[in-house]
Amino acid sequence: MAATRRVSRAGQTSRTSRKRRWGPWHWTAYVLTLLVVGVLATQLYYFLQIGWWVRFNPDSTAFMRAAQARLRESDPGAVLRHEWVPYDQISRNLKRAIIASEDANFVNHDGYEIDAMLGAWEKNQKRGRIVAGGSTISQQLAKNLFLSSEKSYLRKAEELSITWMLEFWMDKQRIFEIYLNSVEWGEGVFGAQAAARYYYGIPASKLSPWQAARLAVMLPRPRYFDTHRNSPYLSQRAGVIARRMGAAELPQ
Repeated sequence: MAATRRVSRAGQTSRTSRKRRWGPWHWTAYVLTLLVVGVLATQLYYFLQIGWWVRFNPDSTAFMRAAQARLRESDPGAVLRHEWVPYDQISRNLKRAIIASEDANFVNHDGYEIDAMLGAWEKNQKRGRIVAGGSTISQQLAKNLFLSSEKSYLRKAEELSITWMLEFWMDKQRIFEIYLNSVEWGEGVFGAQAAARYYYGIPASKLSPWQAARLAVMLPRPRYFDTHRNSPYLSQRAGVIARRMGAAELPQ
């Protein structure tokens, strides 16, 4: 028994000694290791989740969940307007309008437009804050699926990483199909089908060129234009987009 107690005390002394040897640098390295493991685990989750969505449709997105939480602060029973429809049941007018308005080179780039991001960087530097992102449709989808509306360079870096994953796993048509079905179009309104029914009382397949152009113009500020539908800018910009739609190239 005495020998056992001596061995036990020796073990405790050894563990105590090891703990005492952990200085600030050891703890810093430990915390950094945990952070790196956490970041890598998060990226792996994103990567596998996007792979799943190649064949299966997302039930919701980060933006949709945030919108529902915001609406339920004032109305606990609030639900989102959202209905998934296949790609071929969405008007070609809307597809052309969005590409003309948001990302004219969508079918040709690999998820990024370097010139647009550099232009956004210069604009942000002049304003002294982040006011533009230079995002493609792929980047917008990355943000909508997983991230928040917060504007920061850290979030932008995550957006770029997720964009690469989307482009790795999916063809352009699948990226565009998910985008069309998940993008925000008003307070609690998500996806082309819900937007078409909410604003015009028709399915997304029946949108006219003018209706499609107006919906496309709403995308950067959907909740604002939901309450400012008679905005002169909305009508003027829709006219510009309507004239550009014929040149928009759609993914096949």
